[in-house]
Amino acid sequence: MRSAVTLCFTIATCATIANAHAQSYPIKPIRLIVPFAVGGGADILGRHFGQKLGEQLGRTVVVETRTGAGGNIGAELTAKAPPDGYTIMLTTNSMAVNTTLYPKLAYNPLNDFIAVALVATVPLVLVVHPLVPAKSVKELVALAKKRPDGLNFGSNGSGTTSHLSGVLLGDLAKVKITHIPYKGAGAVMTALLGGEVDMGFVGAIGATPHLKSGRLRALAVTTAQRSTAMPDLPTMASFYPGFETDAWYGFFVPAGTPSPIVNRLNEEIQKAQRAPDMRAAMARDGAEPTSMGPNEFPAFFRREVEKYAKLVKLSGAKPE
Repeated sequence: MRSAVTLCFTIATCATIANAHAQSYPIKPIRLIVPFAVGGGADILGRHFGQKLGEQLGRTVVVETRTGAGGNIGAELTAKAPPDGYTIMLTTNSMAVNTTLYPKLAYNPLNDFIAVALVATVPLVLVVHPLVPAKSVKELVALAKKRPDGLNFGSNGSGTTSHLSGVLLGDLAKVKITHIPYKGAGAVMTALLGGEVDMGFVGAIGATPHLKSGRLRALAVTTAQRSTAMPDLPTMASFYPGFETDAWYGFFVPAGTPSPIVNRLNEEIQKAQRAPDMRAAMARDGAEPTSMGPNEFPAFFRREVEKYAKLVKLSGAKPE
């Protein structure tokens, strides 16, 4: 009886301490890791959230870009950080892809993190350089079939969603398109703007400013439904049924982070997402607000891992 009472007392004491930490949290700056290059969709969205969270929490949120290995360097850094709520990461569905793409990772995507909040989904946009004489998906495919060497497309790297989307187009349209991988969204965007590659599947956040300026031409979105941010663009599925890919953005913390702090972070992140100025910024960038917390996001993440495992195997992609 005494041991049972002692156990209950210990549990109650731990819960009280955890709640006290959550109520006082944060007491120092928070590090927000973005594992992708400056100028890409994750970087832009991360800076929006970093500023808003800093205002809400009354503490500095330092955005750190830790690029490399398809997001794995920043993810590993986050996984090995103290689980105290002072290191958080904003990443994309690349982490779901990497679970299968990389045979050996220094972290376990499913076990070493807590999925805190899914905040946005962004359609990938099939874009071409203005010098490519195609104004529609049909014209683009016809052009590729006429050219002996086909067309080429740039991606954020082997095995990324932008790569898998190009593979899917080639497979469904039965057309040759040569893959040219780059190191991140910023690099492939530079290549597209400079005419180094004919086309690419890029995130709407990074593409929107260049579409508005006319430096790139958009042909379609990759989501199953038309994007509210780009309602005039058809879907890829309207040309090739079954074509559906997108990019999502979510916050993760190291496994072991106390539940009260996870819940506090989720509340603050969702509050930031609902703010009118944040919604306006996301709309300008082509992001669709999406709300999932720690009760729903983990199951969604596991389903994404399963989905992309099939696509990675279909593509034969290997890490670079």
